[in-house]
Amino acid sequence: MIKGNKDYIFTMTCPDTVCISSSVSNFIAENDGFITSSAHFGDPGTNKFFMRTVFNSVGPKLSSIGEFKEKFKPIAFKYDMAWAISEKQYRPKVIIAVSKFGHCLLDLLNKVKIGQLEMDIVGVISNHTEMEDIVKWYGIDYYHLPVTKETKMQQEEQIKNLINKLDADLVVLARYMQILSPGLCEFLKGRCINIHHSFLPSFVGAMPYHRAHERGVKLIGATAHYVTKDLDQGPIIEQSVERVDHTFSINDLIATGRDVESVVLSKAVKYHIERRVLLNNNKTVVFRKL
Repeated sequence: MIKGNKDYIFTMTCPDTVCISSSVSNFIAENDGFITSSAHFGDPGTNKFFMRTVFNSVGPKLSSIGEFKEKFKPIAFKYDMAWAISEKQYRPKVIIAVSKFGHCLLDLLNKVKIGQLEMDIVGVISNHTEMEDIVKWYGIDYYHLPVTKETKMQQEEQIKNLINKLDADLVVLARYMQILSPGLCEFLKGRCINIHHSFLPSFVGAMPYHRAHERGVKLIGATAHYVTKDLDQGPIIEQSVERVDHTFSINDLIATGRDVESVVLSKAVKYHIERRVLLNNNKTVVFRKL
């Protein structure tokens, strides 16, 4: 395989029509880019086209992202594209929010530590102190921001200030048991992932495992989705289930569910930081690595 100086990830969405992928591929080739992988999808339901292409520069014609953006403008305008390009090696800056239950947080911390998630956790926010010691053991700053009904808006303003101060690319709600205000949801649009402890849309809201146990469910699941002002209704990124049966107590269901939550959330975060997720109205297109 030809290897160049830098690797780039290009993503785009536009109205579906002919010659989109060939126009992009030809542009990259004509400007000293060598494509190493590419995936695309046309959705007949929304009449949108989606593309993710990884390439490296093998010549002088594309010396920077700024130069790529300038040269690519006519093609982007022609197809009415929403598009982005970034260096593949870029490590997104991530803030994690957690309350009292740390299983998802600990899974993310460990996977970053061992190199399974290529991102930098720049801070952990919590309305409680249970996870403070372990987070600091990992060498990460812990921000205890308690919240009450009376102080909720002030606390959210603190969160926004931290996001800006730390230049965070993504916020992950790792069982953060606070409902974000519509204003904060809008501020974080497309860059905040939540793990919901049920297989949506079943058992939305509080105590889902108790309600699932009452119904005698045979599958326990979890859903990772982008946060929107509509509670637990944001675009779904990843889901999974585990089979259970009549012998499972509520505690058994909770333990099984927590395992699934951790796996689903880490997969969703991985897809996002690798720029594999594109929004498709209230759905997502996820170019999974096969």
